[in-house]
Amino acid sequence: MGMKTGGGDDLNSEINVTPLVDVMLVLLIIFMVTAPLLNTGVELDLPKVTAQKLEDADGPLVLSIDPNRRLTLGKAPVKWGELEVKLQTNERVKKEQVLYVEAAAALPYAVVVTAMAVAKDAGVAKVLLLTDPTDNLKLDELDR
Repeated sequence: MGMKTGGGDDLNSEINVTPLVDVMLVLLIIFMVTAPLLNTGVELDLPKVTAQKLEDADGPLVLSIDPNRRLTLGKAPVKWGELEVKLQTNERVKKEQVLYVEAAAALPYAVVVTAMAVAKDAGVAKVLLLTDPTDNLKLDELDR
């Protein structure tokens, strides 16, 4: 009879799959938890160096920020505290969910981002930045 005793030199060459499955499940859970967190932020369609003119019969809904940080929505002046309510009640924003933002070049980045964040909070799905069409922009001047 072929009985085995515990002291044999037989090697088991099979792979133990249980630790591999445990590690893969932990990695799967980590990726499932972190994936939604990676999509936070403000969506932007960044302007090109040379821009084309927008053709729209009604004209786009534009939020303008002047160098003194005063806001103008379309042609009406708006205060910072009223901006979210004005955007929530605006018919074009409800229908198109698009807002164009134009800001003075001298403004700090934080001012423009704050306006875009308020627009996102008001339900604007797409915030676009407007630029002046320039063909003679010298990139060397930007280093100063």
